[in-house]
Amino acid sequence: MTAFSEADHHWMSRAIALAGKGQFTTSPNPAVGCVILDSDGNLAGEGYHRQAGGPHAEVFALRQAGDRARGGTAYVTLEPCSHHGRTPPCAEALIEAGIKRVIAAGTDPNPKVSGKGLALLQNAGIAAEHGLLETDAEALNRGFMTRMRTGKPFVTLKLAASLDGKTALENGHSQWVTSEAARLDVQRHRASACAILTGSGTVLIDNPSLNVRLTANALGLEDDLGVRQPLRVIVDSRNQMQPDLTLFTLPGEILLANKKPNHWRFDSNVSQWQCHHKTPRVHLPALLNELGQRGVNHLWVESGAALAGALLQQHLVDELMLYQAPKLMGDKAKGLCLMPSLSHMNEALSLSWSDIRQVGEDLRLTARVLPQNQKK
Repeated sequence: MTAFSEADHHWMSRAIALAGKGQFTTSPNPAVGCVILDSDGNLAGEGYHRQAGGPHAEVFALRQAGDRARGGTAYVTLEPCSHHGRTPPCAEALIEAGIKRVIAAGTDPNPKVSGKGLALLQNAGIAAEHGLLETDAEALNRGFMTRMRTGKPFVTLKLAASLDGKTALENGHSQWVTSEAARLDVQRHRASACAILTGSGTVLIDNPSLNVRLTANALGLEDDLGVRQPLRVIVDSRNQMQPDLTLFTLPGEILLANKKPNHWRFDSNVSQWQCHHKTPRVHLPALLNELGQRGVNHLWVESGAALAGALLQQHLVDELMLYQAPKLMGDKAKGLCLMPSLSHMNEALSLSWSDIRQVGEDLRLTARVLPQNQKK
């Protein structure tokens, strides 16, 4: 295993920080950062992938470095691409620039790239290595990594509840369980997701917008980058959606997942996908596969108890994020998830805490959902 120096760790950390600047704009591509040092080990150029269809991180860094890149070192948070897509291969750009050493945090799981970018560099006589701060770099692109490895998006189920685990009063009133600070935090998570999923019941009850309402400035985007609206996906097994609902009057793409076509006349931003599984409702695993094929890396779920429970029961949730308010709403208020009763504690869904912090007046509890066969 390669022994990376303290300087290597420093510059890769810088590349990872740069990659994070693209978290709201690169979908369906991964967020990638790049730092280039000259032959004397001084910073010559840096950049990050800003948006899908635009130049990759290596290109921006090489432009800034110019002739100083020759004989230098490149730190990249993901293996440089080796195939022609909407942009030329970054591995070839590094070779042409005369880079002598490339360190990638990790290999790219995309079968079009995986290992081929590093091999291309090595065949050109470049010392190409990987495995530096790989876990930190992969955390930025867990959606992309999951989609490339499984064909499905990484699924985060967002819930909001009182201290006694209730989401709405017995009469259905739920605005607002959590604080304004928590709702703003949700907006940032929506902005970083590729798609937002909910059920038709939630849309009919709450008539939500399900869009990103933060400005580009609030998200820290550069002046020429606009706010990307995630795809809004509505599970509508019974074709209850109508075009006069709020979310259909707002900009942004919408996908209706149903069992048969909805014949209301929707605007051109609304498409439909029919589930042909012989089930009474939309087959959720099939829907996730479809979203993966559409390039959805990270799926953010804001739904009612029925859809939340179905996703959890079918082991389709990777992460649960619960905003818990310091309120007590009573035993007759509505619960988090509709799931069948269990007979033994070993049947309970197991979670592993990954983050706990206070957001405004509320707690934000984040937990990974453990695989069925994994015990704590």
